[in-house]
Amino acid sequence: METNVSAATGVTVRPVRTKRDLKRFIDFPYRFYKKYPHWIPQLRRDVANLLNPKKHPFFEHGKLQSFLAEDQRGAVVGRIAGIVNGTHLKTFDDGAGFFGFFECEERYETAAALLDTACRWVQDQGLTSVHGPTNPSLHYTAGLLIDGFDREPGLMMPYNPPYYEDFLLRYGFDRAMTMWAYYAHKKYMNIDRLRRGVEIVYRRNPGLKLRTPDMSRFDEEIQIVRDIYNEAWTENWGFSPITDAEYTYLAADMKEIVDPNLIYILEKDGEPVAFSFSLPNINLGLRRIRNGRLFPTGLLKLLALDKLGGYYDIRMILVGVRKAYQGLAFATIPVMATFEYGKNVYDAIEMSWILDSNHVLRNMMSDLGGVVDKEYALFEKRLSAA
Repeated sequence: METNVSAATGVTVRPVRTKRDLKRFIDFPYRFYKKYPHWIPQLRRDVANLLNPKKHPFFEHGKLQSFLAEDQRGAVVGRIAGIVNGTHLKTFDDGAGFFGFFECEERYETAAALLDTACRWVQDQGLTSVHGPTNPSLHYTAGLLIDGFDREPGLMMPYNPPYYEDFLLRYGFDRAMTMWAYYAHKKYMNIDRLRRGVEIVYRRNPGLKLRTPDMSRFDEEIQIVRDIYNEAWTENWGFSPITDAEYTYLAADMKEIVDPNLIYILEKDGEPVAFSFSLPNINLGLRRIRNGRLFPTGLLKLLALDKLGGYYDIRMILVGVRKAYQGLAFATIPVMATFEYGKNVYDAIEMSWILDSNHVLRNMMSDLGGVVDKEYALFEKRLSAA
């Protein structure tokens, strides 16, 4: 795609082509969010790897074009990416493309120029709608923060200025789905009711056994979680299966921070049938590295945090039950185990995100003493005929 120049606004949007362009694309948030104290930086190396077609397995089925917005002085004032997600198209065949990595100064004209460019690129790929934001898919950081700007996000959850939603709506996007983050502090957790329910599930289903993963066989154990996840989430809104290569890549990253007592696999007669997956909220450490660089001082700051008491809350990221056993309340077993362990070791648990349509999990979190802490949303827009 050629450079898009808006004479009326003085904004130039052009594709990322060179190493210097990519560096400026990655650098922009670290400068832009200096005035937002609750923003949590990603490590620059992780962002660079995520955007590298030679390193990241997303590009085995998808493609992505990044764009920079520059003002008349040549300073970067925004960025965006147009995205084609091959597994989504294979699953839904709905002509949907995506946008992501969206950041923009508080000026609607700049946002419109960026969105124009990304939508046009998606349309040039032969697609008929745009959804997002996803960075680059729902398996990674996705969605827009709608409420909860005065608090830090959980691990792998987005943070953005409040005006982004208005910009998307003004441009013609509609809200496609609302998602919630629930937060439960141990002072207010009430697991007695859930415990009684779990006891009933065990009585009604002989042969159930809950276990944590064998870390000496971590790669095999984590594949069990993937298999259940891909089966369990088939009917969930917007879900497309994660590829083996992407999952292996993500698991390798997460292995560095795993607490094995926060991963549970439920078996029935020796067959894995359900799981829950939670991680310590390392954002508590990343917030100390505002420039996103581990070296020369970032790693020392992370090590210092461990000496000062470490991480005091966790994020429950995934819960899944095989289709044949859904409706039997099997998910309550690993969820309760997570809350019991979490209550003894950590101060609080965030479960996120939960789809607005998932009344079972939302009610469970309310019963456990959880409260809605943040609201997120994904958006969609039909593209005009070429």
